[in-house]
Amino acid sequence: MAGTPILHLDGISKAFGPVAANQDISISLARGEVLALLGENGAGKTTLMNILFGHYMPDAGRVRVDGRDLTLGRPRDAIGAGVGMVHQHFTLAPNLTVLENVMTGTESLFAPASRTRAARARLAELAERFGLAVDPDARVSALSVGERQRVEILKALYNRARILILDEPTAVLTRPEAERLFATLRGMAGQGLSIIFISHKLHEVLSAADRVVVLRGGRVVAERATVATSREELAELMVGRRVTRPVRGAGTPGEVIVRARGVTAGVPGATRLHGVDFALRAGEVLGIIGVSGNGQTTLAQLLSGLARADAGEVTLLGRDATGLTPRALVGMGVGRIPEDRNTEGAVGEFPLWQNAVLERIGDPRFARRGLVRRAAARAFCGKVIERFDLRGGTPDTPTRQLSGGNMQKLIFGRNLWDAPRLLIAAQPTRGLDEGAIAAVHAEILAARAKGCGVILISEDLDEVLALADRAQAIVRGRLSPPVATDRLDARRLGLMMAGEWQGLDDAV
Repeated sequence: MAGTPILHLDGISKAFGPVAANQDISISLARGEVLALLGENGAGKTTLMNILFGHYMPDAGRVRVDGRDLTLGRPRDAIGAGVGMVHQHFTLAPNLTVLENVMTGTESLFAPASRTRAARARLAELAERFGLAVDPDARVSALSVGERQRVEILKALYNRARILILDEPTAVLTRPEAERLFATLRGMAGQGLSIIFISHKLHEVLSAADRVVVLRGGRVVAERATVATSREELAELMVGRRVTRPVRGAGTPGEVIVRARGVTAGVPGATRLHGVDFALRAGEVLGIIGVSGNGQTTLAQLLSGLARADAGEVTLLGRDATGLTPRALVGMGVGRIPEDRNTEGAVGEFPLWQNAVLERIGDPRFARRGLVRRAAARAFCGKVIERFDLRGGTPDTPTRQLSGGNMQKLIFGRNLWDAPRLLIAAQPTRGLDEGAIAAVHAEILAARAKGCGVILISEDLDEVLALADRAQAIVRGRLSPPVATDRLDARRLGLMMAGEWQGLDDAV
């Protein structure tokens, strides 16, 4: 395991208004140790790491690296001490290329020339070693969510940090990609790199970390060596109660509510769809599984009215839906959980109540004669907060102050409240803790039981197998034949994601 201590966080406290994010937290990290930070959404994990990296100034406490006190609130001092961070939410410049983003901040403004060739070679070497393939000349604005996450990881590794913080680093990676990443990080830890990572994936924590620190309500509530704990114990420590995920029962699918025939479509910066065919019935969950960047973004935007088909047809509830606007689709009972909650799901500067009604502002419950009915909107937001256990804010709290998981709960709650006919759920549990995942799965299955058709776009094999009645793999913009998930296991689903569709003789 680890060697001598390299990092100490002593008595860290931080509050945002009336909300105490961190309360007297003390944690140490040894040289060569891999430490996992666990906790529910809003438990204070990201806030604590942002204090370590200098993004936030604590109300109390200090941070020491190799016995030297860091100047708090100064990321440059943290970087100079050998601290690197991969953020949960992207911090890349979308108008710059991958290489330019990686190099940003690594060279003096007064240097006579940029060492672009050497940087390109180093980036290529890192990308190959870590299995994080990305085009160094691609503009970040044209990359998928998964590709942007790869750039974030590569940027942190490029700076040769001695202490590496990873905030949900595998949220958009497939399990094999995550396993390769952690295998490499473990090897680097063996050479002296110290790692702290935040994750809600308990199997990942148990396989990759030496030690686990659990936060709840902004305080440290437990510390465990991974060899001396279990997935069940960690889940219970996180939420303070026993957690069990719901089980999908037998369904009774109804009429076809969505059908796509030979659809070809494209959106800027995303993989095109080619001859896509699928059908979804009421009371059914159709899982679309694939590695990020294979056309999921285009498919979700097509079904949400944000993109139009170049060829083929899409029908919704028996009506041609190829030219319908997002507003018209919402009026027909379509709800959507977007892949990127920060850029497509919510406006960070708006208070929670505005985001709660944002997609339904034309609803007479929330607007009349062109005027927003604020009291009704706030009351609705309060009900969403209570039902979906949204923590860290009131209806008037700026949405940007929420943790990623609680923002996802807000988006999920506003869409499920009115029992949609069709729910397009793209990565619905990305960044959620174990308790929240169980709650979201229960809501999806409850919607299915009420006759809602659900298109579940996910990169999580276990999630698709648990929730979907049928599954189709998406590879380079094409869909495999549908297969009943009762006839699938993780291995076969993984092969489908790799484009091996031969022998799908039990397609349905």
